[in-house]
Amino acid sequence: MLGASLRRLRETSGLDRAQAGFHIRASESKISRMELGRVGFKTRDVEDLLTLYGVVDDAERRALLEMVREANTPGWWHKYSAELPSWFTTYVGLEEAASVIRTYEVQFVPGLLQTTAYARSVFQLGNPDASPERIERRVHMRMQRQERFTQKDGPRLWAVVDEAALKRTIGGREVMAEQLQHLLEVAALPNITLQVMPFRFGKHAAEGGAFSILRFPESDLSDVVYVEQLWGALYLDKREDIDPYLTAMEQLCVESTTPGGTVELIGGLLRKM
Repeated sequence: MLGASLRRLRETSGLDRAQAGFHIRASESKISRMELGRVGFKTRDVEDLLTLYGVVDDAERRALLEMVREANTPGWWHKYSAELPSWFTTYVGLEEAASVIRTYEVQFVPGLLQTTAYARSVFQLGNPDASPERIERRVHMRMQRQERFTQKDGPRLWAVVDEAALKRTIGGREVMAEQLQHLLEVAALPNITLQVMPFRFGKHAAEGGAFSILRFPESDLSDVVYVEQLWGALYLDKREDIDPYLTAMEQLCVESTTPGGTVELIGGLLRKM
């Protein structure tokens, strides 16, 4: 969040990353990494940037400098760093700060809606050489990420799942049946909306694959689009990059089942198992 605030201040002041980097004796790439939250923050660097950007109000400076301390304080997920790719820890931090998460999944049930057994099967498929201990740590972390959505003031999750993900048996019949039953239960929660993109739409707005859009409670922070790839991820926060994904998500929601239709579809799949 601090990185996004610094980027907004820099753009408002009319400076590019190279100019900002020169001012704090750093490279343009370091400014980019700071604004994306992919590097630690030094108080002196942030103080110098705030001065460069014309932030002179004491209260505003104090608030932003307090964010330096918060940004440098490891989150709960850092204890799992050895089990996670470096590019994914950034996402977990953003997810923790988000107030609304909208996601479209093609291959699997979204991680935030997976059961323990289903998640274990997914990790085993993707990491056949990993030890049982490492698999269990990753499963435990995934379950811990889900805890926020059961809290009274938890974020809102709006998930669109391709019908293929619900018909692809992961972990065997019993695991899949438990997963489908779990989806029926979470779909009844007030802060979770679940829709299914049915097969009858052979061509739709998100043919490019899965993605997530994260929105934050601070009005001055832009949305972030997360697109996971095989060996990395894209984090998009510029309006011209975000808009096509917002449009695709809106179209997906229009074409997918209603929440009631979702319950009917999943119930039908369960009865056939």
